[in-house]
Amino acid sequence: MMNANWSYPTAIRFGAGRISELAEVCESAGITRPLFVTDGGLVDLPMTCSAVESLVPGVTLYSGVQPNPKESDVTGGVAAYRTHNCDGVIGFGGGSALDTAKSIAFMQGQTRPIWDFEDIGDWWTRADADAIAPVIAIPTTAGTGSEVGRASVVTKEDTLEKKIIFHPKMLPVAVIADPELTVGLPPVLTAGAGMDALAHCLEAYCARTYHPMSAGIALEGMRLIADALPRAVADGSDIEARADMMTAASMGAVAFQKGLGAIHSLSHPVGALFNTHHGMTNAVFMPYVMIYNREAIQDKIDPMCDAVGIPRGFDELLNWTIQLRKQIGVPHTLRDMGLGDEKLDLIAERAVADPSTGTNPRLLDAQGARAIYQAALDGILDA
Repeated sequence: MMNANWSYPTAIRFGAGRISELAEVCESAGITRPLFVTDGGLVDLPMTCSAVESLVPGVTLYSGVQPNPKESDVTGGVAAYRTHNCDGVIGFGGGSALDTAKSIAFMQGQTRPIWDFEDIGDWWTRADADAIAPVIAIPTTAGTGSEVGRASVVTKEDTLEKKIIFHPKMLPVAVIADPELTVGLPPVLTAGAGMDALAHCLEAYCARTYHPMSAGIALEGMRLIADALPRAVADGSDIEARADMMTAASMGAVAFQKGLGAIHSLSHPVGALFNTHHGMTNAVFMPYVMIYNREAIQDKIDPMCDAVGIPRGFDELLNWTIQLRKQIGVPHTLRDMGLGDEKLDLIAERAVADPSTGTNPRLLDAQGARAIYQAALDGILDA
């Protein structure tokens, strides 16, 4: 039953074992000399080697991807793409690998700096759209949903700022969503990735924009996560839970076309400055941002409670979030992650300027951002 081909928002081959179809997917996309992009932690694993070997000859392997990818990761990949005369990119891994792969496919045909294509206004129109290479995305985690996104997050190394690079043609032309590829993911990474997917769904549903299609997808994503995430963390071999989480991750990324909010606004600068895991950072901020937004999301609470299967009410939803975090091993505070307040003002300033802030349900200014950060630092859950 959990095997299907979807065309939403791109061509997706979903189901256990479908990584075996990679060569066929490349042929369908017209890719004969792919650049296979992954990270150092995955490059030598059997599942990666098997995927690469299925494409021999003609494939070039690039594993220069770091967590929270940087511009140098992209430029290294662009150099490999051009040197080996590649004609497409395969992204294989978590959000960092997929974002890097999409950025390489985008930048290999551009002459302007990558920062000229930040997601600001119509900056994406500066790009030579005809020069963007096709991407095949193969997620090995269930969190970011980058496989169905039209943007990448890249850290600017001189200022340690996360920037969102956007173009409609950065959307992969095909996705292989094989939950078997996530079975070996350790519990802590399963938890962090899963909470990232939950943050996408929760923030998208609460975003102050009109987009009923995304709102509906967000609620169904939350329903899947509520059941599947604890199971996937407790038993990584639970293929049904893994499949539901992989589905929910893609759904979260589709849903946040409606917008995001202060969870991501704060997580982005923290991740850039301290190299924290993005999903886990989102998870820590989540209840504190919910409290900050409480009055602005009252009309959203009951449907979310219904989706995750709990009694209605803000306190019920907040307590469910806190208990879920505790159950799967999410730190309760930023201090538990090893952070302090030494860059509080800079984080607050960058959070306010983050693109996610514009759709937060409640206006977020520097004072509000500082208050949320301080609450997350000290574990203060008072409204």
